[in-house]
Amino acid sequence: MTFLRYVAIGDSLTEGIGDPGPAGGHLGWADRLAGILAERQPEFTYANLAVRGKTSAQIRAEQLEPALALRPDLVTVTAGMNDLVRARYDAAAAAANLEAMFARLTASGARVATVSFPDLGRISPVARRVLPRILDLNARLRTLTRRYDVALLDVFPEPFTGDPSLWSTDRLHASPLGHTRIAAGMAHTLGVPGHADWNAPLPPRSPAPALHALGADLRWTLDHAGPWLWRRLRGRVPGDGVVAKRPRLEPMPPQRVA
Repeated sequence: MTFLRYVAIGDSLTEGIGDPGPAGGHLGWADRLAGILAERQPEFTYANLAVRGKTSAQIRAEQLEPALALRPDLVTVTAGMNDLVRARYDAAAAAANLEAMFARLTASGARVATVSFPDLGRISPVARRVLPRILDLNARLRTLTRRYDVALLDVFPEPFTGDPSLWSTDRLHASPLGHTRIAAGMAHTLGVPGHADWNAPLPPRSPAPALHALGADLRWTLDHAGPWLWRRLRGRVPGDGVVAKRPRLEPMPPQRVA
């Protein structure tokens, strides 16, 4: 397929947290996907409305209409992870928000694509408790993508997603390599040639000594889990005061994500 007007909406995954840009800010898989698409179409333009920390309800309320106003022919949607990790999680409400976005966007004539939720427990022991939520929301997501003919990059069953090299030090956001793999996977899902190896196995890693692994878990708790919980208790989220990094459709030079 040929796409000329790509708009990305969502949360920190689509904003690109965990993938620092060469000139500051963040790249992320959506920027990298835009770079891939720009290589094939000189007239290609790209906007990214995603903001870290946003729930599915906030993405629907704050990003859906601006995205539609840009008249995209391709939209990617990532939403629901910030719902999953909240104490008061409403699976039906999260799915309803996803459905509302899929319905509006596909009705506009745009090709819509999304990605499933990975098993965070493979990397972060603390996250294992949300596995039942992830399984349930992924099942709802697969049903919705079939109903609205939304392209789905299903990363959950892929073994390589448990490799630490795909994750940033906070164990919640993808690393540059992780974002690169997601971009390649989405390109493959959209039918772009040359990306069938997006889920190729990574080189085997030597198991870390038990004491080293325990120390890494302790550092992660002190550096990331503790501060995250403290912010939540104070009612603060990472997206407070953050605005979209690319609110308008603009050319995407392929070399930016080289």
